[in-house]
Formats: sequence, C-alpha cells, structure tokens
Amino acid sequence: MRLFCDEMLARLGRWLRAAGYDTALAEGGTPDIALIARCVTEQRVLLTRDRHLAAVADGRVAVVHLAESDVAGQARALRAALAIDWQYAPFTRCLIDNTPLDPAPPKMATQVPQSSRAAGGSLRLCRACGRLYWPGGHVRRMLARLAEWSAP
Repeated sequence: MRLFCDEMLARLGRWLRAAGYDTALAEGGTPDIALIARCVTEQRVLLTRDRHLAAVADGRVAVVHLAESDVAGQARALRAALAIDWQYAPFTRCLIDNTPLDPAPPKMATQVPQSSRAAGGSLRLCRACGRLYWPGGHVRRMLARLAEWSAP
C-alpha cells in the first residue's frame, strides 16, 4: 500500500515509514490540486485532516480523512480504516526520505555509539541520504509503540 500524508499528518507519516509503509509526505504550502495529482500519478492513498482537501480529492483518489488530533488516535483510526499492520516491516525504510534500507557494510559499525554496539543487531543504511540506522534503545521504545497500535 502506498500512502501520502498531508502536511498536518507528517508525524504520522514518519511512523508509517517506521512500520515499513511506502509513505510520501507533503511539503508545506503545496496546492491541493498538486497533492491530489501526485496521489493519482503515484497511486497513493491520501491521508488528511483537512476536510476541504478530502472533499476535493474524493472520487479522484482513495482518501482517508482523520479527525483525531493525536498520533496514537490517528494510528488507531488508520488501522481501522485501512487495516494497517503497525508491525508490517519495522525499520525497513528511511524515516527521512522513505527509501528502502539496505544492510550496512560491517565497517560502518564503528560509527555506532559503543553502548549501542555492545547490544548487537543489524545495521541498516539509506543509500539515498547515507543515514545509518541501528537497534538502540529508541528502537525498542518505538517497537513497543507500534505493538500498542496493533493491539485490538
């Protein structure tokens, strides 16, 4: 499933990326018609809190209008609306640019803080931006949140 978040849902969009979903984020100030055109061209589901944008886009693309203001509420509503599995493929996409992550070369382990290196785990690399990902404490906390949003 390919998703597109308007600028009001950028935080939710990053969480969708963390869960492994191909999620594009709107840039601030982009006209509604351009957002809709991108969704049509890229065959994406439009996620929005903007009632006007949802109404204009309806019939042109699949739209999910989220009324919730907090990310946890949005995550639960999205699970109900699209059967989102928040544990789909965690940490397989770059949180910054949405690129699928590749295994990092072993020599990059020296770039990981010593305390995290001792914990072990696989390193992943974004080939587009060069960002290195490793399974530190923040990953455990994020996985717990994703599991919470997956619970019925």
